[in-house]
Amino acid sequence: MRASIALPFILLSALPPAAQAPGPLAQVERGQWQLQGAGGGAIGSVCLGDPLLLAQPQHGPQPCTREVISSDAHEVTVNYVCPGMGRGRTVLRVETPRLVQIDSQGLHNGAPFALRAQARKTGPC
Repeated sequence: MRASIALPFILLSALPPAAQAPGPLAQVERGQWQLQGAGGGAIGSVCLGDPLLLAQPQHGPQPCTREVISSDAHEVTVNYVCPGMGRGRTVLRVETPRLVQIDSQGLHNGAPFALRAQARKTGPC
């Protein structure tokens, strides 16, 4: 399962930055980020332009539609649908502009997934 998650995050580096990220995601710094699973194992890295892409960790940079369901000072909840590939619901908790907690679940190619991870900025791209 580790390889299926790492590849989408590596591909995110080719995407342009977002015009305006919602709520606390607007504070998230752009640059190189490392993602680690709840058990501490490395999932992958990303040159992050649009912090909202952290909401679809199982589907990477796929052309998905995203809808922000709720947002407060520290959390954003996002539903997303990737036609032909699946869907998910993710809660992003912004601890600091350089640390984001990710809790995501949904369907990927017909199979259920649940992912808890930590994204941490490691430097410039």
